[in-house]
Amino acid sequence: MAKASIASPSQQHLGSPVFDELGMERDPDNLYLQTIDAVLHAADVISLPHHVQLILAQPKNEIMVHFPVKMDSGHYQLFKGYRVQHNNALGPYKGGLRYHPHVSLDDVKSLAVLMTMKCSLVRIPFGGGKGGIKCDSKALSSDELCRVTRRFVSAIAPQIGPDYDIPAPDVGTDAQVMAWFADTYANIATGLDRGQAMAVVTGKPVEMGGSVGREKATGQGVIDVLAELLPEVGLSMKGSRLSLLGYGNVGSWTGKLWAERGGLVTAAMDHSGAVYNPKGLDAAALADHVREHRGVAGFEKSRSGAERITVDQFYSTEVDVFVPAALEQMITPERARQLKCKIVAEAANAPTTPAGERVLLERGIEILPAILCSAGGVTVSYFEWVQNKTQTSWDLEKVDDELNRHMVMAAQRVQKARSKYGVNMRTAAYIAALERIAQVYALRGIFP
Repeated sequence: MAKASIASPSQQHLGSPVFDELGMERDPDNLYLQTIDAVLHAADVISLPHHVQLILAQPKNEIMVHFPVKMDSGHYQLFKGYRVQHNNALGPYKGGLRYHPHVSLDDVKSLAVLMTMKCSLVRIPFGGGKGGIKCDSKALSSDELCRVTRRFVSAIAPQIGPDYDIPAPDVGTDAQVMAWFADTYANIATGLDRGQAMAVVTGKPVEMGGSVGREKATGQGVIDVLAELLPEVGLSMKGSRLSLLGYGNVGSWTGKLWAERGGLVTAAMDHSGAVYNPKGLDAAALADHVREHRGVAGFEKSRSGAERITVDQFYSTEVDVFVPAALEQMITPERARQLKCKIVAEAANAPTTPAGERVLLERGIEILPAILCSAGGVTVSYFEWVQNKTQTSWDLEKVDDELNRHMVMAAQRVQKARSKYGVNMRTAAYIAALERIAQVYALRGIFP
């Protein structure tokens, strides 16, 4: 992984002329504009046709709904929901459904763009979409969460479908939410039998047509990418140290799978606190603790050899690989200056701010971008969709083998683009994704 010679978009200030042509703002703090600017920078490197750049600069559809839900107290609360469908040139829209208090239109738009890029990079026949509800899922009872989900499905049902737009779990949602989602859609969809309708979402429980391996898929993809790329910087997993920002589904599976291959998870942090053990945390025990206590805080009391550390101490812990697996925009310049690692492997979507990225690159820290590292989830979602559509069931060995094949080939495409164009890994990943999209637009043209 040689140093890049072409400036990344993080060294620029939303410089694409497409912004002016489409009347878009140039707010450097806007996540969507940051994401599109990075994509357009890569597009310029490969001279992507101008009309394709215009198409990709804005989502095809932006859906916003408001719907009332009866709460356990008997009063009604109005919720706001989103579904953004960015691009479907490669296939049906695909993307997660997020329940979080800070869900906003621009953030959902950004995540939809990243899904377009992910699907193209790993060569699965999906386009990019994303959705969300502005709510705190942890503050809702199970019954309230069920009603919010079912009411949202009824609001957007005409705009989704197993051959048009297929949601999946994301932050604040899980297999249970997808079960409610699928059941609601199956009961109101017209023209589809129940079996066909259940393919409207992925990430379902295995008992309802979900795929084995889906729960660990994003973490498994991170590990597959690291196994492929670490040797190029003289590292192997065995004995190497890793720290994790976020220890939910993605972070915990990354930690457990890293430990299974002989690596050390020396530090972990989430919203509740941070823990550290220079000899390696028990990743599986920590995952159990987080499930029970909803956070890593208190794990140091379990006689595990762990100690509680501060936020600054966590970021300053010396490791080989740092994995942000929480929310967007958490690696700011301040945090980037604190990190003591060789590689940042982005398991979360857009965890690094452009200014933070600039600091990391100037310090010689390699960044493995989110559209590569975190693509395992959507890849196994594709496998689930194929199984649903063909009425078949794959075993775990097949799922893992196929996931590994897709992730390794995607990593190799990024490496090839980096070598050919002399860019950093993020720009190279976008280039590898855009090349596929450009080929499809060249073949299909613009209708009519």
